[in-house]
Amino acid sequence: MATSDPSMIHWRISSFSGNNGTCVEVAALRDGRIAVRNSTHPDGTVMLFARADMSHWINDIKAGAFDDLIT
Repeated sequence: MATSDPSMIHWRISSFSGNNGTCVEVAALRDGRIAVRNSTHPDGTVMLFARADMSHWINDIKAGAFDDLIT
Protein backbone atom coordinates (compact mmCIF):
# COMPACT_ATOMS: atom_id res chain seq x y z
CA MET A 1 0.00 0.00 0.00
CA ALA A 2 0.97 3.62 0.02
CA THR A 3 2.58 3.56 3.43
CA SER A 4 5.51 1.71 4.92
CA ASP A 5 3.55 1.16 8.15
CA PRO A 6 0.10 -0.43 7.58
CA SER A 7 -0.82 0.23 11.21
CA MET A 8 -0.85 3.94 10.36
CA ILE A 9 -3.76 3.49 7.93
CA HIS A 10 -7.06 4.76 9.34
CA TRP A 11 -9.65 2.07 8.54
CA ARG A 12 -13.36 2.95 8.77
CA ILE A 13 -16.50 0.81 9.00
CA SER A 14 -19.90 2.07 7.94
CA SER A 15 -22.17 3.23 10.75
CA PHE A 16 -24.85 1.04 9.11
CA SER A 17 -22.83 -2.11 9.76
CA GLY A 18 -23.99 -2.80 13.29
CA ASN A 19 -21.92 -4.79 15.76
CA ASN A 20 -21.86 -8.23 14.17
CA GLY A 21 -18.31 -7.77 12.80
CA THR A 22 -19.04 -8.94 9.25
CA CYS A 23 -18.33 -5.76 7.39
CA VAL A 24 -15.95 -4.21 4.95
CA GLU A 25 -13.55 -1.50 6.00
CA VAL A 26 -12.31 1.34 3.83
CA ALA A 27 -9.32 3.64 4.10
CA ALA A 28 -8.22 6.68 2.12
CA LEU A 29 -4.54 6.31 1.24
CA ARG A 30 -2.08 9.17 0.87
CA ASP A 31 -1.60 8.44 -2.83
CA GLY A 32 -5.32 9.07 -3.48
CA ARG A 33 -6.45 5.46 -3.77
CA ILE A 34 -9.06 3.82 -1.56
CA ALA A 35 -8.29 0.53 0.17
CA VAL A 36 -11.05 -1.99 0.99
CA ARG A 37 -10.71 -5.06 3.20
CA ASN A 38 -12.84 -7.63 5.02
CA SER A 39 -13.15 -6.63 8.68
CA THR A 40 -13.19 -10.26 9.80
CA HIS A 41 -9.83 -10.88 8.06
CA PRO A 42 -7.88 -7.62 8.53
CA ASP A 43 -4.59 -9.31 7.60
CA GLY A 44 -6.07 -10.73 4.40
CA THR A 45 -6.38 -9.35 0.90
CA VAL A 46 -6.78 -5.60 0.42
CA MET A 47 -8.39 -4.31 -2.76
CA LEU A 48 -7.21 -0.94 -4.05
CA PHE A 49 -9.40 1.41 -6.07
CA ALA A 50 -8.71 4.69 -7.82
CA ARG A 51 -11.11 7.31 -6.47
CA ALA A 52 -12.90 7.58 -9.84
CA ASP A 53 -13.38 3.80 -9.99
CA MET A 54 -14.76 3.72 -6.44
CA SER A 55 -17.13 6.56 -7.28
CA HIS A 56 -18.44 4.73 -10.37
CA TRP A 57 -18.86 1.50 -8.38
CA ILE A 58 -20.81 3.22 -5.59
CA ASN A 59 -23.03 5.04 -8.09
CA ASP A 60 -23.74 1.74 -9.87
CA ILE A 61 -24.68 0.13 -6.55
CA LYS A 62 -27.04 3.01 -5.74
CA ALA A 63 -28.59 2.70 -9.21
CA GLY A 64 -29.29 -1.00 -8.70
CA ALA A 65 -26.80 -2.26 -11.28
CA PHE A 66 -25.97 -5.31 -9.14
CA ASP A 67 -29.41 -6.07 -7.71
CA ASP A 68 -29.63 -9.22 -9.83
CA LEU A 69 -26.72 -10.68 -7.83
CA ILE A 70 -28.70 -10.79 -4.58
CA THR A 71 -31.94 -12.56 -3.81
